[in-house]
Amino acid sequence: MTYEELIPVIRRLAIEAGNKIMEIYNSDEFEVKVKSDDSPVTAADEAADALISAGLRSAFPDLMLVTEEQSESHKARGDTFLIVDPLDGTKEFIHRRGDFTVNIALVEKGVPTRGVVYAPAKNRMFFTLADGSAVEETGAFDPAVIGETSPIRVAKSDNAALMVVASKSHRDQATEDYINKYAVKDSKSAGSSLKFCLVATGEADIYPRVGRTMEWDTAAGHAVLSGAGGKVVRFDDHSPLLYGKEDYANPFFIAYAPDVELKEA
Repeated sequence: MTYEELIPVIRRLAIEAGNKIMEIYNSDEFEVKVKSDDSPVTAADEAADALISAGLRSAFPDLMLVTEEQSESHKARGDTFLIVDPLDGTKEFIHRRGDFTVNIALVEKGVPTRGVVYAPAKNRMFFTLADGSAVEETGAFDPAVIGETSPIRVAKSDNAALMVVASKSHRDQATEDYINKYAVKDSKSAGSSLKFCLVATGEADIYPRVGRTMEWDTAAGHAVLSGAGGKVVRFDDHSPLLYGKEDYANPFFIAYAPDVELKEA
């Protein structure tokens, strides 16, 4: 597999999954089930997962695949793999808030190097090119043809007036306490992996996450942010956030533009 082969495939699968998700999103009603960890799952999660998994296994049969909706895949071990969250932000989907994404990423030696984040209800699409740089695509999102793209780059942050983005569904006192260590011009809430992308485009300077996430929630956004010049580090010691961990669970972390002067936890 080359990056030139990978990027069109993951972009196409993200769009096709997004189309399937939107069919269900726009229907009169959909069933919500509860998984063993008490998180919700819908027909949209399952349909998108089936589509993406089949596409990736067909195109790249030799690459390890980890996907949220297939618990068997969570037993796989390696430091190089494809990782998928077919519908990140299921709660946003259920409440029809629109802040949900399709996430597909390649992790190499524990680092997310390529990825795509597609927010079908927001008409926003972010991905890395073969060279690793990050772009936002605009237009019709034709699965077969990459449309007009613009390079994205993190902000040159002003530490006297930072823009913060934080979780819409998981914003708690610990998050507020950490944000209050900074000189904040304004803050916004967003769901799913869109928060990484808002830092990547310069619409926000920092995204602190003091709460549980899994690697499939973050890998694609992490890859896009890295491709735009940003960083993602552990909350506790500011070392790089790595992937392929024992249970695919993340520690608390901070995603940010490099000009931000990070505060201690």
